[in-house]
Formats: sequence, C-alpha cells, structure tokens
Amino acid sequence: MTTRLLNNCLSFPKVSLKRLNNIKSYINLATEMKLLNDKKQFEKALAIFDQHGINNITTLSNFAITQVLKACAHLRDLKRGKIIHNLIAPKTKNDIYVSSTLIHMYMHCGDIASAQSLLDSTKTKTPSMYGIMMKGYIKNKQANKAIDLFNEIENPDDVNMILLFNACAQLKTKETLDLVKKTSKQIPKSFYSNPHLLTSLLDALMKCGDVAHAELLFYSSKEKVLPMYGAMMKGYIQNNLPDKAINVFNEVESPDEVNINLLFNACAQLKTKEALNLVKKVSKEIPKSFYSNPHLLTSLLDALMKCGDVAHAESLFYSSKEKVLPMYGAMMKGYVENNLAQKTIELFNELKNPADVNKTLLNQMKLDDIQSSIPIYLSAIKAVSQIGDYSKAQSIFKQIPDSLLVENQIRSALIDLWGKVGSVVEAKLIFDKIRQPNIIEYTTMGLF
Repeated sequence: MTTRLLNNCLSFPKVSLKRLNNIKSYINLATEMKLLNDKKQFEKALAIFDQHGINNITTLSNFAITQVLKACAHLRDLKRGKIIHNLIAPKTKNDIYVSSTLIHMYMHCGDIASAQSLLDSTKTKTPSMYGIMMKGYIKNKQANKAIDLFNEIENPDDVNMILLFNACAQLKTKETLDLVKKTSKQIPKSFYSNPHLLTSLLDALMKCGDVAHAELLFYSSKEKVLPMYGAMMKGYIQNNLPDKAINVFNEVESPDEVNINLLFNACAQLKTKEALNLVKKVSKEIPKSFYSNPHLLTSLLDALMKCGDVAHAESLFYSSKEKVLPMYGAMMKGYVENNLAQKTIELFNELKNPADVNKTLLNQMKLDDIQSSIPIYLSAIKAVSQIGDYSKAQSIFKQIPDSLLVENQIRSALIDLWGKVGSVVEAKLIFDKIRQPNIIEYTTMGLF
C-alpha cells in the first residue's frame, strides 16, 4: 500500500531516462546512485531508484538506502524521505549509518522534531549522530540546544568540539565564553593539531569578545593555516580593531580570497587615505581570477566608497560584466554616504528596468530575496530622505514589497523619510505598526 503511494504521489519527472534505461542489470544500484549524488545529480539518482529500487526497497542494501536518503535531503524532499523511513523502519534500529542519514535528511529538510525524536529513540548514539543534530540546531539558530546535546556526549570527538565552539560563537555571551575556555582546557592536546578546531576556537573567542585569549592562542600556534588568519582578521574587525586585522593580513604569505575580502572590510572600517591606498595597491596585485568572486568585488566596492574614491568604484562597477545584487547595494549605499543621493536613485531605477539589467537580478527582487534586497531598498529610502522629495518618497514606498515592510530597518528608515518630506501622518502610521519600537525609532518620531 505504502509502496503504491510512493509510486503514485512521489514519482519524479523523467529526467533524461533514455540513457538511464540502458543501464545494464549487473550495475550495482547503490554505486550508480552514489556516482550521481557525487555529481549533484540528485533527480537522476531518485529516478534510478524509482525504476529499479522502489519495488524491492525492503531488500535493498543499507548503502543503497543511505544514497536515496541523501538525494532526498539535498532536494529537500521531506515527504518522500518520510515514506521511505516508514518502509525501512526495521533497518534503522540496527544500522547507525542509516539512522545517521535519516537524522541528516530530517535536519536538512527542516523537520527538527522528527530528527530529535529519531535520535532519542536510537539506543546506540554515536558522536556523528550528535554532530548532525548539533549542526542542524546551529543552522536553525538554536545554539542553546546544540550545547545541550553536546553535554549529553560521553566522549565527544573533534567535530563535536568544533560544533560546540560554533554554537558558542553564535550566542556571544559571557556564559558561552566561559564554556569555550573550560572546554578548550579539557580537550586532548592532539585536538590542537586540527586546524579546523583551532579556527573555530579562535572564532568563538573573538565573537565572545576575548581578543587577548584569541591572540595568545593564535601566536602560540606553530602551524597556522589561512582560515586561522581569517578568523583573527574577522574577529578584529568585529571588535573594531581594523588596524590589527591589517597587521595580521601583512603576515600572510599567500592570502586567499577570504583574506583579501577581510582586508577590504578592515580598510572600509578605517576610512582613511592610507587605507584607500592599501585597497588600491592590493586590488592591483591580486590574481585576475579573484575578480570573478562577487563577494570580493562587493567588499572592494564598499571599501572604495567608504574611503571616498567614488570614481574608482564606478569604474570597477561598470566594467564588471556579471553584477550581483550586493554589488548594487554597495554602490547605492556608497552614493548615500558620499551625499550623491540622485545617483542612488538612478541605480535603483536601473535595477527596476528589465531592458538595462540582468533579468536574474530583477527576478531576485521580485522573489523578495530578503537578505539581498534590504540594503537595496534601505539605500533608496535614505537617498530620497536626503533629497527630501515627497513624490519620490511615494514612488519608492509603493515599490517596497510587503515582505520587507515588516523589517524594522526598513520601517525606521521610512519613519525618517516621511518626517524629512513633511508627512507626519505617514510616519505615525509606520510607527504604530512597530510592536516594540527601539530608542532610535522613538527618537526619530520625537523629532517631528
């Protein structure tokens, strides 16, 4: 009955099955699925499963089961994954790999309750299972639960330690800092030879504000890897110590894209002539391949703008063939900071004009890509505030998606905008929608 339901309700679209139909019977199903999964061809892996494995799922090897569950996880096909779980339930009791893969599938699909329930019902829990759960909790911004799980592990491995440090870094409290210090003293010395663990430990110390402890650990480490330099640079920037971030960068023999990116962030924080000169110097020396990295380009544009070199930023921006939304955001924000509000509006209008901009970008805007779109609309609102034009304010307001109007950053900027153009009524309407106004919002309203 359940098998028929899986066939009827979850059959995948036929994905180039002509070639798949020619697979010889002696080819191992699990191996073929693994090859497809390794190539990230998850739809094809499930198509093979539909053809050759669905009718005898209870007799498939555990290796084959893990492969089909991995495909479900990557495609976030929770419905299919749950039905497969019901069909192979007896296997989960005796095979830690199947159980681990199921937990991963549930966590990856966002069904935390089912993942936790499965872990709780598993008699033989492994550090790997705990690790999967901890990673899922951290990803879902539930770091406290990740820490609670860590405390259940009798003999945590280095991966569990890394995840604990990541959870503490997410919380950034005095209590988590104390936990990081306590745990780092108790772990086996051999763990300190793991560069991933050291990087996570440095990151946690920095995010929890203990710069001195992080420095002591970093400079006492004999073998440093690039991510460790990156963790220190990022930590210095987060703790408003950009000069120290630049000093660390100068110690790196062959910096990677992440190190370069962080250097630009540090220079952007300084906003000095010396920082601008360093940005220009480094941008000329980096490999051309780095310019295909949109994150690096965005940071470079931001640094140039914050250091006041608008012309250089414009030259780089308009010569870039493939632009992404954050690049537009960096330019628009930079124009506002350099009192060039009209140019911000022009870029905003360019984004809204499908004839002049990559349609993918336009689709992102229409699909309310929140993280990318907030800086875009925020800069547009601030630009109109600088100009003080009521008609432009109305035009911008009408173009803001409803999904963004719930964001406090947007609402605060709108309150300021309506006040600047003399519309106290609209400002109060926005203010009244904020459930818990902060001090900035109260202060802004008090100015009108």
